[in-house]
Amino acid sequence: MDGMLDPQDPRLSQAWDILKAQSPSGETLSPESNRLAFADPEFLLRRETRGIRFQLEMLKPDLAQQEHGIEHTVVVFGSARFQSQEKAQKTLEVAQASGLVADINKHNPNKLFICTGGGPGIMEAANRGASEAGGISVGLNIALPHEQTPNPYITPELSFKFHYFALRKMHFMMRAKALVAFPGGFGTMDELFETLTLVQCKKAKPVPIVLFGTDYWKKVFHPEMMLEEGVIAEEDLQLFRFVDSVEDAWEVIRAFYAL
Repeated sequence: MDGMLDPQDPRLSQAWDILKAQSPSGETLSPESNRLAFADPEFLLRRETRGIRFQLEMLKPDLAQQEHGIEHTVVVFGSARFQSQEKAQKTLEVAQASGLVADINKHNPNKLFICTGGGPGIMEAANRGASEAGGISVGLNIALPHEQTPNPYITPELSFKFHYFALRKMHFMMRAKALVAFPGGFGTMDELFETLTLVQCKKAKPVPIVLFGTDYWKKVFHPEMMLEEGVIAEEDLQLFRFVDSVEDAWEVIRAFYAL
């Protein structure tokens, strides 16, 4: 069994459990040596095939988004723990009243699509806004021990689940033309600071990075102190903007691209 699925490895056993739970027939999957290699999930979960899994998680969402004409996205990060539908509805109504969706399509011939982490809370609010405005949107979910299920407003053909955080974050950046980060926890911070680092180090093209909710972000993020300590440069303070309204967020994006 050397190199095969190790039940003691929680990461691989978790992926195996998810595969079994998602078996279309409802039957439990079991190892089978006579199965074709590319149709053998246990073989694909071996340590030696990790590189293949990277490629598959890279290709599947990429090809599906190409087929739907999605090349440019506004990525929305934020906590899955904000569950109030009333707050989500208010956000939607403000966006509709501001003419945000129509404005995007009017001024940019390259359509922008909403892309989120696919979960509940703020992510669901963003996907819901796109859905109720008659658009399609992307959800890049992650398999977690407590099982974060996709929210119901993601376009079904564009609802993807990842095992690897790194590949998921790569997909966020591949098509991002703007990033809007709402209040969130470690996951939101991880995604935000990876984006800031990639742009700062010129590993990714500059995009407008909008921090929505000034009070929250200025409590948890102190870039001026980092500047005083000499760990970032003066120009790094220009990589992001604080905003407190949908209109201001869109104005930052519009100004960045001179729309």
